[in-house]
Amino acid sequence: MKIEIRPLLMCFALCVVYATSKPTEKKDRVHHDAPLSSKEHDDGTNFDYDHDAFLGEDEAKTFDDLTPEESKNRLGKIVDKIDADEDGFVTEAELKAWIKKAQKKYIYDNMERQWKDFDMNNDGMISWDEYKNVTYGTYLDDPESDDGYNYKQMMARDERRFKMADGNGDHIADKEEFTAFLHPEEYEHMKEIVVLETIEDIDKNGDGFIELEEYIGDMYNHEDEMDEPEWVATEREQFAEFRDKNKDGKMDKEETMDWILPADYDHAEAEAKHLVYESDTNKDGKLTKEEILNKYDLFVGSQATDFGEALVRHDEF
Repeated sequence: MKIEIRPLLMCFALCVVYATSKPTEKKDRVHHDAPLSSKEHDDGTNFDYDHDAFLGEDEAKTFDDLTPEESKNRLGKIVDKIDADEDGFVTEAELKAWIKKAQKKYIYDNMERQWKDFDMNNDGMISWDEYKNVTYGTYLDDPESDDGYNYKQMMARDERRFKMADGNGDHIADKEEFTAFLHPEEYEHMKEIVVLETIEDIDKNGDGFIELEEYIGDMYNHEDEMDEPEWVATEREQFAEFRDKNKDGKMDKEETMDWILPADYDHAEAEAKHLVYESDTNKDGKLTKEEILNKYDLFVGSQATDFGEALVRHDEF
């Protein structure tokens, strides 16, 4: 049976977006963390923001129909998961890691959707050979075929990324490693590969740097030789003033990382500090399960909190 080539969906989607962008539209490679919630953070009114931040918006909604006891019981099980070192305490670092994971649920959902397509022997792992055969099967059967794609180059690039994601170097990915492979921008140890791939995409003269015209050329399609939009002139200024920090006329790896993976305000860290501050009754800087459950309505919703908010809304009328 001949297996169809399945280029990495994320990369393929990016190629499609870039290929179909209108000449005057700006292409954006910068990665920003999404807000923890679409709601306002006002604990004086309700804890909806905290619920969304702690659980993710979709999961937070599932608590609203539970009784307070059911909410506490379910929260207790979550606390056990957050306590990664199982020492009986939830630290700020453990809480931050949990919040970050809750906020990335869509990434794990995407990984789960693709997992069964690549785990061909159903052993709960994906080897490089499995991924290669599913993704590049047709090319491997007929390396001389030419349909416009440089599959040899794409495969080498995927293998390099797979090796970077494969923490123990056994050429086999568990679910966390495969998620890092699919979404490298979300993992600290994968940022180097994101930068490298970005430079390779934009660097047309192959010198390993991004020069001004390559930077502009990646964002702006010069078709029809129309006058440049105002934002292009602004980007030229941005490159000169902020992107090219050492003023050598080009961006190196460090400057490229500052551009595409900026050090944004860490919302997860701020929320973790907030939750600890509000719940830490003995002020030892960490939380017991009892302290969390005593402030359960800060972490999760229930029929009681939902009913209380309904009363407030009724009083407003």
